[in-house]
Amino acid sequence: MAAKCDLCGKGPQFGNNVSHANNKTRRRWDVNLRPVKAKVDGASKRMRVCTGCIKTGKIVKG
Repeated sequence: MAAKCDLCGKGPQFGNNVSHANNKTRRRWDVNLRPVKAKVDGASKRMRVCTGCIKTGKIVKG
């Protein structure tokens, strides 16, 4: 399953782990997703939404 918000489309970001010896290896920061029941077009629907969307009120729980 993709690590992507169903509402805003926010996905993982990529970067480097950097050691003390300045060795670089690739890593990723995943989105903080939460499964919620949301009202969409008057019906309840199960969605995986990022916490940013939940905090800003872009989603109506129910």
